[in-house]
Amino acid sequence: DEADFSDFFEALFARSAGGARRAGAGQGGPGAQGMHLRGQDHHAQILIDLEDAYRGATRTLNLRMPEVDAQGHVVTRERTLRVQIPKGVRAGQHIRLAGQGAPGLGEGGAGDLYLEIGFNPHGLYRVEGRDVFIDLPLAPWEAALGAEVNVPTPDGKVALKIPPATGSGRRLRLKGRGIPGATLGDLYVVAQVALPPADTEAARSAYRRQQEDFSAFNPRAALYQGDQS
Repeated sequence: DEADFSDFFEALFARSAGGARRAGAGQGGPGAQGMHLRGQDHHAQILIDLEDAYRGATRTLNLRMPEVDAQGHVVTRERTLRVQIPKGVRAGQHIRLAGQGAPGLGEGGAGDLYLEIGFNPHGLYRVEGRDVFIDLPLAPWEAALGAEVNVPTPDGKVALKIPPATGSGRRLRLKGRGIPGATLGDLYVVAQVALPPADTEAARSAYRRQQEDFSAFNPRAALYQGDQS
């Protein structure tokens, strides 16, 4: 995958390079009269897929970076950086690219570039720290009677036993199945009971039979506990 930070670096490095050129003006250019300054560190964000945090990945950054030449002029240099995304990286963590920041003056070394990790939005998962969450639809009979189902995870499918009487919103924990690292994250399966559609007469008849069979069941009974009116 490629990430183009051209505009970002154009703005950041142009400011830094412009300041460097002014500092060398009238002194024979950068480095004149023993002026040696280390380049500034800069920061940017790189977005990766959640699966990259489980397996590690390599990403390519295309950069157009202004710098000051020997005559004190700002020129643009294009280059490509290949960045190793380590396994177990989490959102908000920084990757340091030594010497990839703003160029220095004279014999001053270049600054460093710090990339802050962020995750692309995912269609299945939510991330909190190292923990990962997924909503799992269940049929009413699976939720009521219990079942064993396959759950997708960023690291492959896992068989999960659903306890009887599992209601919507109940969290089932898969220990150590979150983002890897020195401290393993967990993966939480959030049960969501899904109703079959009542779009045929047979389906509506089945629901009417359930209505009769469970006539004493009131799902809102807890809302009125203590209500004397």
